[in-house]
Parts: sequence; structure tokens; C-alpha cells
Amino acid sequence: MSEPVLAPTAPTPRERRRTGAEIWIVLGLSLGQSGVYALVNIVARLTAETSLAEQSATLNASRSPRPWLDLTYQLLGIAFALVPVALALYLLSARGPGTLRRIGLDAARPGRDTAWGLALAALIGIPGLAFYALGRALGITVSVQASALDAHWWTIPVLILAALQNGLLEEVIAVAYLTERTTDLGWTRLKIVVASSLLRGSYHLYQGIGPFLGNVVMGLVFSWFYTSRWGRHRILPLVVAHTVLDIVAFVGYALIPAEWRTSLGIT
Repeated sequence: MSEPVLAPTAPTPRERRRTGAEIWIVLGLSLGQSGVYALVNIVARLTAETSLAEQSATLNASRSPRPWLDLTYQLLGIAFALVPVALALYLLSARGPGTLRRIGLDAARPGRDTAWGLALAALIGIPGLAFYALGRALGITVSVQASALDAHWWTIPVLILAALQNGLLEEVIAVAYLTERTTDLGWTRLKIVVASSLLRGSYHLYQGIGPFLGNVVMGLVFSWFYTSRWGRHRILPLVVAHTVLDIVAFVGYALIPAEWRTSLGIT
């Protein structure tokens, strides 16, 4: 006779407090911290003498005029940005073995995960470009310079690594970790999806109101997919999608001639 399946027990008040504190600590070391800085940044932008449309934001900026020193800084920045991901995975491992398998960050379904990732990238990326152009036209989005690195032999590889770092950091923490831990607190799916989406939008506020709204929509799609019967709590498709989107943005920006970027309105 098989053992009866026991329903998960509700967390005790002490467990709820510890889980809540853990979530705040992880977010305070990663995306939550970025969200607070972005909030301060957008207040500064909105109260500046120039309008949002006249302001700019630079991603992947050069950190030194000396190429090898710049490369060192870039690689260190990418490596240390992934420490909160390692922390989140370590904390999730307390729930039992098989953490990577439980959140779908393994190679169990590489073909299916990649296909879903590419489909999600297309679903988000194509409307995202139009949304950026609309935000620029409405004056609610700053001019985003996706790459300000000088042209070196390592520029493209570093931009690809930066894209992968963003994909892992944002999807593992904002979706997988937050979903797992808030589920432990008894949150509903709707509450989890909304919280994850607002978090994603918050740390993009420095780019303007348009990117905030656009990333909230992206968060709704990604979080819904992760918790759906198609996503099956596998985070790898979201990491693939996010990485592809950023590679196209970062590398494409670096390769497109400046005059083309000006004519397309993406400078």
C-alpha cells in the first residue's frame, strides 16, 4: 500500500518572519537595491531642468581607458553581480536536494527550453522596440545607449557575458527565487506574478516611465509563463529569452553605425 500524500503544512509565524527577512536580504543585495536606486534616479530625472526625452542612460559603460584594465573591471563586475544568484540558489537548497532541477535551471530539456526561450524573446522583443520608440515620441523614455564600450577584441564576448549575467540575475531572483519563497508564505499565483512584475519594472525606472511600464508587462508574461502548465516552473526558457534579448540589444547597438542609430532614433 502506498504512503498517503501529506498536504504541506502552513508556515509558523516564526518561519514566516524568517522567510520574509530572507527575501528582503536577498533583494537588498540585488534587484531590490537596484530598484531603490532607480526610484531615486527617476525622481532626480523628473525634477531636472531638462525633460526625460533630452536625457540619456548608458549601459555597459567603459570603466578605464586602458583596454586590459577595462576588461578586468568588466569581468569582475559580471562575476560579482552573480553572487546574489549563488546566494538565492544556496538558500533554496535548504528545502532539499535538486534545487536546479526544481526551478528548471538544468539541462533536462535543452531543445524545448531553447525553443520556448526564442519564442518568448520574439514575443517580447518585437513589441518592445515599438514600445521604446513610442516612449521616446511621448517623452517618457530617456535615450538608452546600450553599449559604450570601446571596440576591442573582447568587446563582443563581454557584451554576451553581460547579457547572460542579466538573464541569470533577473530571472533566477525576480521569478524563480521569489516564486518559490513567496509560495512558502502561502501567496496566491496572482499576487506572486504582480509582485515579480512590479519588481522587474522598478529597477528599470532609471530609463524612464516607458521602460518601467514595458518591463512590468514583460514581468507579467514571464512570471505567468513560469507558473503555467507550459512553463512548468522551468526558469531556463526565461534565461534564454532574456539573454537573447540583451545580446541583440547590446551587440546590435555596438555593431550598428552611429549614423544608422541616429536615423532609427535609438541614440
